Amino acid sequence: MFRPDFEKLCGLIPAVVQDWKSGEVLMLAFMNEQAWRRTLETGKAHYWSRSRGELWLKGEKSGHFQLVKEILIDCDDDAIVMKVDQVGGAACHTGYGSCFYRTLLPEGTTLVRGKKIFDPQDVYGREG
Repeated sequence: MFRPDFEKLCGLIPAVVQDWKSGEVLMLAFMNEQAWRRTLETGKAHYWSRSRGELWLKGEKSGHFQLVKEILIDCDDDAIVMKVDQVGGAACHTGYGSCFYRTLLPEGTTLVRGKKIFDPQDVYGREG
């Protein structure tokens, strides 16, 4: 079975996550080997939280799971693109459909272009 090269980035690989129907980039996360195996075993996206130092199942708290439809592997075996069915419509912990919900304007300000799907206070008991 294929195994990504986790050694190049100290045990992690970047995972770009896309909506499998629209192609919209939903988020960027990291996986270690345990997250990779759990994702393949369950069909639900699992990641490694660098800030918390733990494995996490996307949607475990919010109910906004990512059901994996396809995995693309880069030519160096050290990065992936996962195409997912985003349950609940929101991938971002701030409540937006995508983590990439802001556009940088030429003058250096940002424009919010995404739609907020849920209030993080209601889901997590805190702001995103």
